[in-house]
Amino acid sequence: MTNINFTYLPGDGIGTEVGEAAIKVLNTTAIKFGHTLDIEEHLIGGAAIDAGLRPLPEESLASAKKTGAILLGAVGGPKWDHLKGSDRPELGALLPLRKELNLYANIRPAAPHPALIDKAPLKREYLEGVDFVVMRELTGGIYFGKKGRDNLGAYDECRYSEEEVRRIAIKAFDLARLRRKKVTSVDKSNVLETSRLWRAVVEDVAKDYKDIALDHLLVDAMTMHMLTHGKDFDVILTENMFGDILTDEASVLCGSMGVIPSASLSDGTMGMYEPIHGSAPDIAGQGKANPLAMILSAAWMLRLSFKMEIEAAVIESAVDAALYGEHTTGDIGGSLSTSEVGDWIAAYVGDHVS
Repeated sequence: MTNINFTYLPGDGIGTEVGEAAIKVLNTTAIKFGHTLDIEEHLIGGAAIDAGLRPLPEESLASAKKTGAILLGAVGGPKWDHLKGSDRPELGALLPLRKELNLYANIRPAAPHPALIDKAPLKREYLEGVDFVVMRELTGGIYFGKKGRDNLGAYDECRYSEEEVRRIAIKAFDLARLRRKKVTSVDKSNVLETSRLWRAVVEDVAKDYKDIALDHLLVDAMTMHMLTHGKDFDVILTENMFGDILTDEASVLCGSMGVIPSASLSDGTMGMYEPIHGSAPDIAGQGKANPLAMILSAAWMLRLSFKMEIEAAVIESAVDAALYGEHTTGDIGGSLSTSEVGDWIAAYVGDHVS
C-alpha cells in the first residue's frame, strides 16, 4: 500500500468541476490498487482573493513544497481583471508557484486521438501521424523579467542565462531519446539576442547526444509548419513565451483543449499537473466543462511523481474508452455532464481492474 499525498488546488471557474471529476477517478484507482489518498486541498488564484488572501496563500505554497506533487484546476477570470500586477490571480499565483518550486520544464503533448480526428478543424491529412511533445522553458524569459512603466511607455525585459537554457535543453534531449530521437529548437535568432544565446547553448548540449537529430526553426515559421507538417516533429524545445503560444496552437491538432494534459517539472519527482485550458467562467457551474484533460493530468501525476505507471495507464485506457464510446461532454460530441464523465471513467476503472 502506498499513500498518494498531493496538493490539490482546484482554483477558479471550471477548475473545481473538472477537479472533482479527477478526484473521483483517483479515488477509485487508489481503492482498486490498494493505495490510500491523502489530499491536501487549498485555495489559489481568484478563489483565494475572494477569501481575503493573496493569490498564492502561504499555506498553499507550503503544502505544495511539502508534498512535491500538485494537481491544479485553473486560475483567473474576468472577475479579477481590474487588479494590477501581482494582485492578479495569474501573476500572483502561477508565476511565483512555478518559480518557488523550480518548475522549469513544461511538457505538453500533441497527438490527435483517433476518435477526435474528424472533430478537429483541420483536414484528416494534416492530423494522421502527428505525435509530438512541446518542451517549454517555464521559469525564465519575458514573463519573469523586470517590468514597469515610465514617462515614455512600458517595458518587459526578456533575459536567459546559459544555465537556464542548458537544463531545459537536456530535458528535451533526454525525452527525445525515449521517443523518435529528434529535437526541433524554436527561437527568433534572426532578431533576438536571447535567441542567439539559446541556439548556441542548445547546439552545445547536442554534442553530448550524437544519437539525436537537431534542427532549428524560427518561431514564425513554426506557427505554420506545426499545423501543416505536424508529423515531422518529435520534441519541440522552446522558451517561455513562444512555448505558451505554440502549445495553445497545438491544441487545434488535438480537436479540443479539453483533452490535453500538461506537466510542469523540476528535478526529481517534483511536479505540477494541470489541463492546458483556462477557467472558462462562461460555462462554470453548468456541467459543460470537459474533464478529460484534468483526469489525464492526474494520470501523469501518478506516473511522474509517484512512479505508478500501471495505475496511470489504466486511467488513460479508461479515457480512451470514453472517447471511442462518446461518453463525453458536448464539446466533443457526447451528451454527459462534467460530473457524469468523471463517474463513467471511475466506473470503468473500477470494472476493468482485477
